[in-house]
Amino acid sequence: MSRPVSRPGDGPADGPAPIRLLIADDHPVVRDGLCNMFARDPEFEVLGEAADGSEAVRLAQALQPDVILMDLRMPGMDGLTAITELARRGVTARVLVLTTYDTDSYVLPAIEAGATGYMLKDAPRDELMHAVRAAAQGQAVLSPAVTARLMSRVRTPGTGPLSHRELEVLELVAAGKGNREAAACLFITEATVKTHLLNIYAKLGVGDRAAAVAEASIAFRSDSQRACSARAAVVPRTVWTNRLVRFEMLVSQIAAARTAMPVRRSFSRRRRDRKNARRVRIMTWRASSPRA
Repeated sequence: MSRPVSRPGDGPADGPAPIRLLIADDHPVVRDGLCNMFARDPEFEVLGEAADGSEAVRLAQALQPDVILMDLRMPGMDGLTAITELARRGVTARVLVLTTYDTDSYVLPAIEAGATGYMLKDAPRDELMHAVRAAAQGQAVLSPAVTARLMSRVRTPGTGPLSHRELEVLELVAAGKGNREAAACLFITEATVKTHLLNIYAKLGVGDRAAAVAEASIAFRSDSQRACSARAAVVPRTVWTNRLVRFEMLVSQIAAARTAMPVRRSFSRRRRDRKNARRVRIMTWRASSPRA
């Protein structure tokens, strides 16, 4: 169960407005400890508590906090789903993940979903309060353990396929979007876009945006030929096959957009289209005809 918590009068009347917090965690002891810790500091005001992700989303829309302290492992709607739902609904509160897990399977999806920061529950009190202040100002903040893990991933060239969010970022970059525009399209922070770009550079073995787009385009062309010549073979899920699938989707979207545009076709193009249509009809007839 969740409960709204109002602590008026904690901050000085003539001072700056306190940072309004919403705490989402399924353990009552953790929620009480965080509430008591922040209540002793007039710089913060706890507006409410939630025991699962759905309650956190509901209270975030009703209370409009500045920062949401979000656990990831909760019953019902988990924290990752709640972060995604908050971004979808346009909630402006910054989400600071506070959890005990620092593995890639938790850190990267949370950042991709739109979390402003990622802290561990064993963080010292001053470090956690500093993280909340930074998150309230829109600054990306990570615990030292998470920072070390991400730096290791960036310094070591990746060999795995691009993630779904990395492919989305790369597609927007290929379309000419800047970091700020890409962040707005994906409902994430600009710092998160920069992190994804660093991961893309490492996995593709390039050093800038133009090289990443060029390398992906070359991979798409060469891998399309390889896939056509080996249609009957079982294609392993390597880096190039992952990029192939995603860029095929991008090319199909571009083709659909071009088709929808009222472009006047030339005579030679109309003749080529008629020839192609005739070939398709012949191939269809041969495929459907019984063989002797």
